[in-house]
Amino acid sequence: MEDIWIEKYRPKLLDEVVGQDEIIERLKAYAKTKNVPHLIFAGPAGTGKTTSALALAKELFGDTWKQNFIELNASDERGIGIIRGKIKDFARTMPIGKTKFKIIFLDEADHLTSDAQAALRRTIEKHTHICRFVLSVNYSSRIIEPIQSRCTVFRFHPIKADDIKKHMRKIASNEKLEITPDGLEALLFISRGDLRKAINILQVGASINKKITAELLYETSATAKPEDIKNLLNSALAGNFTAARNQLYDILIKHGLSGEDVISQIHHLLFDLPIPDESKIRLIEKTGEAEFRLIEGSNEHIQLEALLAQFALEGNKLK
Repeated sequence: MEDIWIEKYRPKLLDEVVGQDEIIERLKAYAKTKNVPHLIFAGPAGTGKTTSALALAKELFGDTWKQNFIELNASDERGIGIIRGKIKDFARTMPIGKTKFKIIFLDEADHLTSDAQAALRRTIEKHTHICRFVLSVNYSSRIIEPIQSRCTVFRFHPIKADDIKKHMRKIASNEKLEITPDGLEALLFISRGDLRKAINILQVGASINKKITAELLYETSATAKPEDIKNLLNSALAGNFTAARNQLYDILIKHGLSGEDVISQIHHLLFDLPIPDESKIRLIEKTGEAEFRLIEGSNEHIQLEALLAQFALEGNKLK
């Protein structure tokens, strides 16, 4: 498609950022006073961390924001070289225009090695007078304490359902799309608070049909329908292991899912099952064990069948 919707609909100003009102109010105060500390943006993917950093730079620097802002991805170069090279070279040069400092935005900074973070700490100390650092992380606990203590932490939360719905309707209106009610609910289920994922899924669906339905979105996003997963779990809980196993392989083949994808959906829907909380606790524990074994390299078919067997055993206890 000619336009990448993520960039096309990326907010240009802080007021346009979706679903992070408290954080945006604090950032607007920084932009107004032109007094910005070092920042850590922590939170799940697709919640507006990069967008907020870009919008902050545009409001601070105006037309010269590209000369005074650099974005680097720490997952591409995780070692000490990126700190001693690109970051140090940019940090030591004076800002352009009337501004007193520049901004270095380091995406996925929690992927930096310990040695690289130690070098980054020193760079932050040395160049604070002309440079501000914004670190984007999924887990702030992976950043060493000396850096954390020098930064103000902003914790981004998953985007609320109402905010995602409003944004999806806006995009649909601009792109001349029709989103059915079940299609909108499917977007919420698949994205789970990740606005970037919701936009990408909508774009893929729109490339096939201008009418966005749940059926279309589940097919194009390689996601099993919630009803299929619920039927699978109910069959297992009813003690019908063979039927549950057949349903599992139908889902794997039809949607091309990995074992981790299936376990993620099982975990998401497990809380809706009509079973006592004690049973849910035991099944969540077994689900976690299965996911850990998959991550460690176990055979996904064996692990998924073993998990269904645990559901069947739990169902027998409830009879």
